[in-house]
Amino acid sequence: MKKTVLITGAAGFLGSHLCDKFIKEGYKVIAMDNLITGDKRNIEHLFKLEDFEFYHHDVTTFVHVAGDVDYVLHFASPASPIDYLKIPIQTLKVGSLGTHNLLGLAKEKNARFMIASTSEVYGDPLVHPQKETYYGNVNTIGPRGVYDEAKRFQESITMAYHRFHGMETRIARIFNTYGPRMRLNDGRVIPAFIGQALRGEDLTVFGDGTQTRSFCYVDDQVDGLYKLLLSDYSEPINIGNPEEITILDFAKEIIKLTGTEQKIVYKELPKDDPLQREPDITLARNILGWEPKMPRDEGMKITFEYFKSLTKEELFKSEHKDFSKHIRS
Repeated sequence: MKKTVLITGAAGFLGSHLCDKFIKEGYKVIAMDNLITGDKRNIEHLFKLEDFEFYHHDVTTFVHVAGDVDYVLHFASPASPIDYLKIPIQTLKVGSLGTHNLLGLAKEKNARFMIASTSEVYGDPLVHPQKETYYGNVNTIGPRGVYDEAKRFQESITMAYHRFHGMETRIARIFNTYGPRMRLNDGRVIPAFIGQALRGEDLTVFGDGTQTRSFCYVDDQVDGLYKLLLSDYSEPINIGNPEEITILDFAKEIIKLTGTEQKIVYKELPKDDPLQREPDITLARNILGWEPKMPRDEGMKITFEYFKSLTKEELFKSEHKDFSKHIRS
């Protein structure tokens, strides 16, 4: 009999690729999303399949799914600063109430549970590269704290259920991921740079551009998450690409990739923006036998072709989703 996986945040960038992966591996997939930041177009190709069903639901309210569920993957959350600064309370609630609701469902179904944690639990790190044993440097009351602390709480309650209830749980600390289906205007650096280049705008670098990021292609990320889910490892584990690059050098790569001649302009660095970001993936290599395979230049070519395929209307429109109808105080 086919196993069933529930994936929250399923219409988002990473969630939709997870849906594809589990369908390919022969699972029945129950997808759940409230569509605040997700887009049904990311998963519409799956709607015709017998082994796929979609629930339009907000996981911060009670979650019920009929029948057996073998795995619960909680990937619902705003995932970029432009989102969680617009909807800070919803961001906190999906990490806290949402995680609690889904842990309860997983406990009821005797399902293995995995959360999408983040490199943001390390805050603006004072240790480099970041190992899982590092406790982080997070400003709890800063503007980014709503996301960072929601994820840190998410890890804590997941481990509490693991220890107290004996549940099978997995914690993936995800670093910057990129690829097709990213939202063009969500504020993250890759779609921001590519969008600016395609529109003929100057590329905006915040600060002096010496801050670093490490970019993992989405197929590699999904492979790492899948291996973690099926492993016996319950502690947090970094899933990301350790190849570090400065934002300024990355902007130059984008200009070369797109064949444009935009200038680079500088703006003030946002508060609490991390200055360094690179995962130590020793655990992932040793425990999961995983490491990223996609070279950045190849992954970026695929990603660029995806954004080039957008219509002119999509390319020039701004993010204008009305979040107000989704927010509960």
